[in-house]
Amino acid sequence: MTASRTELWFKRCIHLFMICLSIVFVIPLVAIIAVSLSNDQDIAAHGYRLLPIQIDLEAYRYILSSPMTLFNAYKVTTIMSVLGTFLSLLMISSCAYPLSRKDFAYRSVITFYLFFTMLFNGGLVPFYILMTNYLHLQDTYAALIIPVLVNVFYVFLMRTFFQQLPDALVESATIDGAGELRIYLEIIVPLSKPVLATVGLMQLLTYWNSWYPALLFVSSQEMYPLQYLLQVMLKNISEITKNMQENGLVDWSAAASLPTENMRLAMCMLAIGPMLLIFPFFQKYFAKGLTVGSVKG
Repeated sequence: MTASRTELWFKRCIHLFMICLSIVFVIPLVAIIAVSLSNDQDIAAHGYRLLPIQIDLEAYRYILSSPMTLFNAYKVTTIMSVLGTFLSLLMISSCAYPLSRKDFAYRSVITFYLFFTMLFNGGLVPFYILMTNYLHLQDTYAALIIPVLVNVFYVFLMRTFFQQLPDALVESATIDGAGELRIYLEIIVPLSKPVLATVGLMQLLTYWNSWYPALLFVSSQEMYPLQYLLQVMLKNISEITKNMQENGLVDWSAAASLPTENMRLAMCMLAIGPMLLIFPFFQKYFAKGLTVGSVKG
């Protein structure tokens, strides 16, 4: 009886600790929403608050002043994220599967080669020359997708997960006459939903937050992804304010009406909003895939 009560109180303490920890994680999100709905004068006077002193939508009005531009950026980011995540999962899993097979002759050599790329790479300038002068991928979706298509860490993570699947499944399928492609598609992939969902979510977040490839390879505004568009808008406001001050044309009423700090947080909300809606659907796979696939080295 005493042991049961001790266990009950221990569980309650753990639950209380997790609730407090969850609140700590939620507070920054609430602060972001509050600041994005505040005006810069209140932010300068009172700092960040969990509740806005006065609701001001000027930052959102400025960002949404060109709705078609923002809509096009969402479209580019969505296509880039969905297509890139699908291709990433296809390439990562098809690379990890043979590396997980003990009868693959070149497993050690390829594993070392992939690990070597985690330590050294070809450099930015050769990569830029390859993408522009040889492949001619400027202002295309390929330029936004290829730079973050494969993460070697995810290859090793998925390989480790595949290694934990029973060898008897592959052996029995081979005895029944199934080829490697059929084993991979009909046996390995259906049993690997946790790790596929985990890697897929991480790649989706990577693509959704990606802006550096656009900085290097995109010059057409029609191909701006969301993150890069928001960065350009924020930079434009800084340049406008700087030019007004340098040229002595400062209209303080106009300068004060330009959103700065609240616009940063409004951009943040527009960027993370869709991901907040998607994450709960992957949550049940996320922890399992990340922990089960990382037990072995």
